[in-house]
Order: sequence, then structure tokens, then C-alpha cells
Amino acid sequence: MTRLIGIVVGLGFSLVVLLAFVTGAYTAATEGLGAETAETVYYEHPMEVEFSSDGPFGTFDRQQLQRGYQVYKEVCAACHSLRHVAFRDLGQLGYTEAQVKAEAATWSVPAVDPNTGEATTQPGSPTDYFPSPYANDVAASAANGGKIPPDLSLITKARHDGGAYVHSLLVGYEEQPAELLERFPDAKSPVGTYYNPYFPALNIGMPPPLTTDGQVTYADGTEPTIDQMSEDVSAFLIWTAEPTLEKRHQTGWAVLGFLLFATILAYLAKKQVWSAVKPKKKA
Repeated sequence: MTRLIGIVVGLGFSLVVLLAFVTGAYTAATEGLGAETAETVYYEHPMEVEFSSDGPFGTFDRQQLQRGYQVYKEVCAACHSLRHVAFRDLGQLGYTEAQVKAEAATWSVPAVDPNTGEATTQPGSPTDYFPSPYANDVAASAANGGKIPPDLSLITKARHDGGAYVHSLLVGYEEQPAELLERFPDAKSPVGTYYNPYFPALNIGMPPPLTTDGQVTYADGTEPTIDQMSEDVSAFLIWTAEPTLEKRHQTGWAVLGFLLFATILAYLAKKQVWSAVKPKKKA
């Protein structure tokens, strides 16, 4: 009896799933799911960009990371935080301990006045984390039209295509195509937004952060074109999202090598153990 009840329940469940599938397919077909919109027609997938950290053998270009940090500091830090990155982590970019200490001191971090107990600021130290440019989320929202700028620590992990997406977004600002407005009259960019085909909604509230060549001056003499600055800061943000990438690659290859060696050793051991056992003859 119990088995019969189980069979009936299972059949009922299967019928419900089948009905839901058929209903969903019918709704999608009749209601025009997937109908063309400005977002589906004019959205562009990120450009193909090669970073030195790509692939299983990828490593970071320290000079590029330092240039990317400079772009972040001089351009992006005015709105975006790096709350998961400490100043001491900059040592991984090739800076000496003294340089890290000096660089941290150029930033102001939140502190408490020991005499009055009031909130104040003080020069950063290597153990401090990058400070937020705003006192709180309310201030951040008020300064950016009701939107809180995202923290950039893990942005290349949080967005599909990672560094390529960030680079494409930074260099992708353009005038809204007249063809788009002719085809979708209601898709005009709202006031206070900027057209960017690499942004899923096409219109983004962030003004173009990189506007002219030479916006920063690189110490290593690299020409600071918009494209170069964008690639450099994208590479830097790939590092902030996964600073242990190189070590992970090295560990992964070592583990694969060990597994290959262990497999060969196990096979030879098996051959040795069973070498004295003769197979039975067929009758």
C-alpha cells in the first residue's frame, strides 16, 4: 500500500512539473518573451582585452599594477572605495616597506580624537584599509543622485568578464545613436545619465571618469592615453579581487604534477603487486 501511494505521489509531482513547463513555454510564446528592446539590441559584450594575468600561467605585471593604482588614486578614489584592501597589500605591487608606509600616510583615515572622543581623521598607516570617500551611505547616495557608488575591491569578480568589462565600460561612453531613438523613441537617456553600450541598462549614472589623454602622469614614462589608463586600472582591480592569483596558479600546477606522479606510481605498484598472479585459463 505504501509503495502504491509513493507511486501515485511521484506521478502527481511529475504531472505538476510537466504542466508548469508547458504553461511557461506557452506564456513565453504568446506574450513575446525575448521581444526586442533597446537593451537587447544595442547592448554590446565587453571588448576582447588581454591581461598578463589571464590563463593558467598568468602573472601580474607589477609596473602596470602600479600605474593602475595611480589611476585609481587620482581618478576613481573620489567616488569608489577599496574597503577590502589594506595599504600593506601594496607591497605586493613591488613597493618597498618604506614606500608603503609613505604612501599610506598620504591618505586620511577615520580616527577618534583621544582628548574629546570626537570623530576625526589621521594619516594612514600600513595596517589601515583604504578609506571610503564618504562618511556613510547616506552621504554617498546624496552625492551621486541617489545611487551609492560600488566598492571596487571585488568588482572584477562581481561582474561577468571581469577586467574586460571594466575596461570596456571606462572607454565605452558615447553619444546615444540617433538610430536607437528612431527605433525606440522611449529609450532616450534620462537626465543625469550617460549612454554606454557596455552597461547592461545602456544608461549609467557615473560620468565618464577618463576624459582626456594625460589625465594622470605616469612615473615610468608610459603614455597615459585613455585606453592605457583604462587597461591599467582594470589590471589593478583584477589584482585587488584576487591578489593570490599567482600563488594559486603555482600551487595548482604543483598539485597537478603530484597527482600525475602519484597516478604513475600507483599504476606501477599495481603492476608489481599483481605480477605474480597468473590469469585463469578458460575451460
